[in-house]
Amino acid sequence: MIQRIQSLFLLLAAGGLGSLFAVPFARTTKAIKESAFLQDSLYDLSDHIALMIVFGLTAVLALVSIFLFRNRKLQLQFIAFTLVGVVAGIVLAVVLFMQQGVPIDSSIQDDIGTYLPLVAILFLALAYRFTKKDEKLVRSMDRLR
Repeated sequence: MIQRIQSLFLLLAAGGLGSLFAVPFARTTKAIKESAFLQDSLYDLSDHIALMIVFGLTAVLALVSIFLFRNRKLQLQFIAFTLVGVVAGIVLAVVLFMQQGVPIDSSIQDDIGTYLPLVAILFLALAYRFTKKDEKLVRSMDRLR
């Protein structure tokens, strides 16, 4: 189970997605009163319920995928669905942020939460690749028997 490299990649992806609940996507030097997301000078998952649901669900799917090691085809489907969910979460976060109409004079710095979904995509892609490699190896061994 955890001895397989793809299980480690899935665990790292789930950890990265789960840590989004603790770190913000972006921050400003001062609070912006007219923005719904940056009133506390932080843009994080708690600003919108859809962000919490999407990234929470993808973190859970990545964890569940670890325990599907006996059914590699289902594991591949879960990993692919998790990848799509992370990409959808990134798009949703960007769209919601762009709809806020942040004033031009405010300085917004990206934070570590901006990069964690990208790291999760990398780990999920690696997990998909190694799971696919395992499936191919098992099929080749079945042909030899």
